[in-house]
Amino acid sequence: MRARNYFVGAAFALLAGGMANSALAQDIKIGEINSYSLLPAFTEPYRKGWQLAVEEINAAGGINGKKLVVISKDDGGKPADAQTAANELVSSEGVAMLTGTFLSNIGLAVSDFANQKKVFFLAAEPLTDAVTWSKGNKYTFRLRPSNYMQAAMLVEAAAKLPAKRWATIAPNYEYGQSAVAVFKKLMSEKRPDIQWVDEQWPPQGKIDAGPVVQAVAAANPEAILNVTFGADLVKLVREGNTRGLFKGREVVSFLTGEPEYLDPLKDETPEGWIVTGYPWYSIKTPEHDAFLKAYQTKYNDYPRLGSIVGYQTIKAAAAILAKAGSTDPEKLIAAAEGISMPSPFGEITFRKIDHQSTLGAFVGKTALKDGKGVMVDSVYKKGADYLPSDAEVEKLRPKD
Repeated sequence: MRARNYFVGAAFALLAGGMANSALAQDIKIGEINSYSLLPAFTEPYRKGWQLAVEEINAAGGINGKKLVVISKDDGGKPADAQTAANELVSSEGVAMLTGTFLSNIGLAVSDFANQKKVFFLAAEPLTDAVTWSKGNKYTFRLRPSNYMQAAMLVEAAAKLPAKRWATIAPNYEYGQSAVAVFKKLMSEKRPDIQWVDEQWPPQGKIDAGPVVQAVAAANPEAILNVTFGADLVKLVREGNTRGLFKGREVVSFLTGEPEYLDPLKDETPEGWIVTGYPWYSIKTPEHDAFLKAYQTKYNDYPRLGSIVGYQTIKAAAAILAKAGSTDPEKLIAAAEGISMPSPFGEITFRKIDHQSTLGAFVGKTALKDGKGVMVDSVYKKGADYLPSDAEVEKLRPKD
């Protein structure tokens, strides 16, 4: 009798295990990688954004009836760790695609992994143009507007300034180098009279703001392009305010209008900088209103730009998976090329020619209100209006 009970129990255990495995097989898993421990100001709101998206997708029936599961890993800001994480997600977790990354050098590392292993990769945040152009590949798509797109938006306003002598300050890695190069190219095309009188390249996350400010002041520019962000931006602004670097000078700045970078400046926020950013408090559209209400209801907090990026990355991944009706990478690529979808900023499309989405950005000026920094006079710039022609892209991007 004891033996019989043992075999019956074992049979039930096997049956239960089989049912569990069958249920798990119904889930669609996405691998997500980001620099959570290195850049929490952006990545924590980003995580909240994608978690809200997963909740909404599953509440609406999942992806063609299957539950969406996101398996997330921290790359610690290291390209090698990001590739290790990508390998674990693909080989051990069996994810259908990879998403995420923040720093441009990490985005390129995961993109290279995806190309070698033939895995679909939806890059969320890395901004270097190389992701979709010089080092682009058939397996990699990108959500956020690239350095080229944001530079083109900023140049539209910067070229109208009377300033002729310009200096640049940017972190010395892929993102900063790419941003400065494309801004200088586009600006010089519109304003051949411009002189570039100084370049400062502090290490990312380790700026020594005193010597940087001193060097820029010594070059006596009429305008400054800033590409620093996060803690580096706070140090630069504090030192620049103390030494009067920004007085009487125009400043054009990538990303500074994003709440995650503007908020820490508080009453030290310099006024009148031309910036890209996210003025969540002044966007009045049905799409953004719906997102804002859902986000604030869930988290009792206001969104940052990271929240938008995380949310839309997973929404885009789900739309691609639903259209493909498969997790096969080739079918995902076919589904993603040319796909259009809603976003909190309006409809966006992933272009077939270079896999870049047409998500845009807000451009405005910094101002002080009630002791904190805000964006004013902001205008949404559609991404599609700030991309080069197909003929130009074909010259920039290698053939797949």
